[in-house]
Amino acid sequence: MVFPRPEWEKFRERIAALPMSAQWWKRIFMGNAMDVEMDGTGRVLISPELRSAAGIQKDTMLLGMGNHFELWDRASYDAQEAQALQGEMPDVFKDFSF
Repeated sequence: MVFPRPEWEKFRERIAALPMSAQWWKRIFMGNAMDVEMDGTGRVLISPELRSAAGIQKDTMLLGMGNHFELWDRASYDAQEAQALQGEMPDVFKDFSF
């Protein structure tokens, strides 16, 4: 996940408030977070550690998800999307108007 700073602050507060039973997930989210800078052309360098953890090989997908972005390895995203499309649409969409 890629957050603008104000959204990261909100997310970090929510993670920090989780109970001790979630301590390892708190470490994973907060301990692996890092600031990144855009270069002059608007590109962001993702560290090798984060690319490896996300399984990012070469081609990527950047998805706008409201208050944050998701960065996916293209092949992983395509596989997950195909799997989702094979299943039923979640019940929460039954009364949703498109």
